[in-house]
Amino acid sequence: MSNEYTPPKVWTWDKDNGGEWASTNRPIAGATHDADLPRGEHPHQLHSLATPNGQKVTIMFEELLAAGETGAEYDAYRIDISKGDQFGSGFVEINPNSKIPALFDVENDVRVFESGHILLYLAEKFGRFLPKDLKHRTEVKNWLFWLQGSAPYLGGGFGHFFAYAPFKMEYPINRFAMEVKRELDVLDRELAEHEYLGGDEYTIADMATFPWYGNLVLGRGYPDADVFLDVASYKNLQRWAKAIDAREAVQRGRRVNGYKEDAVIERHSASDID
Repeated sequence: MSNEYTPPKVWTWDKDNGGEWASTNRPIAGATHDADLPRGEHPHQLHSLATPNGQKVTIMFEELLAAGETGAEYDAYRIDISKGDQFGSGFVEINPNSKIPALFDVENDVRVFESGHILLYLAEKFGRFLPKDLKHRTEVKNWLFWLQGSAPYLGGGFGHFFAYAPFKMEYPINRFAMEVKRELDVLDRELAEHEYLGGDEYTIADMATFPWYGNLVLGRGYPDADVFLDVASYKNLQRWAKAIDAREAVQRGRRVNGYKEDAVIERHSASDID
C-alpha cells in the first residue's frame, strides 16, 4: 500500500486487502454455508452480537421487560461475525443483508432486520417508548433516523480508519473525525434544550443513539478516541450518557450476546443475566 492510489477502470476484489475485518467482507450477498438457527421457547428470537447495533435491541427488550411487558420475553443467540456466522443460511433467511441484529417474531411469523427498524417494530407492537401524539412521535423518529444515517460515519468511517485500517492515514482520519465532531455537536445542542433526544421523555431514539455516541463519550469507544475527539467538552451529551448508563435495563442489555468478561453469551431468561 502507498499514500497514492490510481483506481483501475474496473474494480476487482482483493480479499486480502482491508485490515482487521477483511476476512468477513465480500462484494456479494447470500449464504456461504448451511447453518440452521437455534429456536428457543419465547415469542422473540434474536440473533445478534453486543456491538453498538446489537446493544440497541437487547436494551429495548430489557426496558420492555422492566416496564412489565411480559410478552417481550426473548431468546438471544450470539452471532460471531468474526467467524462468519452471519453468512449461514439460517441467518441469511431472516436477514438477507447478513448484518446483526436480526429478529424473528414467532407470534406473527415475521422477520425484522435493521436495528432501527427492530426498535420501531417493538415500540409499535407494545406501545412503549414511542410517543402517541403526532408531533412528539415524529420528532423522536427524526432522531431515530438521524442515528441510522449518522452512525456509519462514526463506525465504518472514523472507527475503521482510526482503529482497524492496516495503517494510519491522515486524510480519512481527519475527514471522519471532523464529521464525528460535528455529530457530537449536533447531539450536544439538542440535549441542551431537552433531557432526551426529541423531548423530555426517554424513547427508542435514546436507546438507538446511546450504544454509539453514549459509549463513545463515556470512554468505551475505540481506544484513545475519547481523548482524540475531546469528548469531555460535550457537557450536555455527557450528562445524557451518564443518565442512560445508570439505567438497570441498559446495563443488562449491554451484556447480552457480549464478548467481554461480564458477557451473557446467550440469554433465555432473566436469571441468565442475574
